[in-house]
Amino acid sequence: MKTINRAGKNTGVGKTARVVRAPGGLSVRLDARAFTVVVLLLAAALAASVVLIGTGDFPIPAADVLRTLVGEGNAGQEFIVNELRLPRVLVGLLVGASLGLGGALFQSISRNPLGSPDVLGLGQGATAGALTVIVLFSGSADQVALGALAGGLATGFAIYVLAWKRGVHGYRLVLVGIGVSAIVTAVNGYLLTKSDIVDAARAVVWMTGSLDGRDWAQVWPLLGLCAVLVPLVLVNGRGLRMMEMGDDVAYALGVRVERVRLLLMIAAVLLTASATAAAGPVSFVALTAPQLARRLTRSPGPNLPASLCMGAALLVVADLASQRAFGAEQLPVGVVTGVLGGVYLLWLLVTERKAGRI
Repeated sequence: MKTINRAGKNTGVGKTARVVRAPGGLSVRLDARAFTVVVLLLAAALAASVVLIGTGDFPIPAADVLRTLVGEGNAGQEFIVNELRLPRVLVGLLVGASLGLGGALFQSISRNPLGSPDVLGLGQGATAGALTVIVLFSGSADQVALGALAGGLATGFAIYVLAWKRGVHGYRLVLVGIGVSAIVTAVNGYLLTKSDIVDAARAVVWMTGSLDGRDWAQVWPLLGLCAVLVPLVLVNGRGLRMMEMGDDVAYALGVRVERVRLLLMIAAVLLTASATAAAGPVSFVALTAPQLARRLTRSPGPNLPASLCMGAALLVVADLASQRAFGAEQLPVGVVTGVLGGVYLLWLLVTERKAGRI
């Protein structure tokens, strides 16, 4: 394997970037700064996970958590860690990673920092599916999750069809998503008014977004979906990078634009809908994670691995903050991410306005 440093004006590759060539003509562009950011974010997410597992009514030191995870804890610690707390943390990591990656895909496809599932209405669509099951059928937790998944997929399909006009492009996708979001939000309000007090309370708790009570039943389906979709998305990352330069340029470089766009939109919708089905509509992670990742890497393009790790780190840290400050059952993680994400959105709007882009 030969590594070639290509820092220079003629190549367009940054000073920290390298092109790694392997036998057979395969080449991979490696950005040292972006790689470092991914490693640090992954380490932060794992460290916060260990601390989070040890947090609760029965606190466990981090060293004991690590010993228990490798099978050297006592019976009480193994039950608390492996059966009660580890599934919750794994759901948090998977949900955050799914939202971060899904948000990066939507923002890259729409070429708009506001093109996230929160703005496009996918979260509201998943909420509509869950509310339908809760209010009209008094469904179980598994049925609510399936309803949320179906609602998210239906909303994503509707947005794609309505935004199609010789392809799906930028601001049209965002504007259609905002319109669909408004309609679905009204439907959600109507469903709440038609529910009885018990179902309404249950629905409001779900709509807040929470990791409380999550177990292995939520881990395995989400893990399986991520195991399929994440490699698929990363393999198509090069085509997505080319598409950010414009469809004509991407076509000239051999990218099958509409096929790649449709494939990645389906993946983004599935990631977002499954995350919402597992933990409820956790706000603003999909919006903030890709933007924070891009600012840390200082690299153009979708920054898919960094966005994935940033989303996982954000959600776990937010859950840790909510538990340390208010207790596991007093403040759902969706409240923390909503407050932080709202502040970030205001800052982003001010920045975009000063730059003359809105």
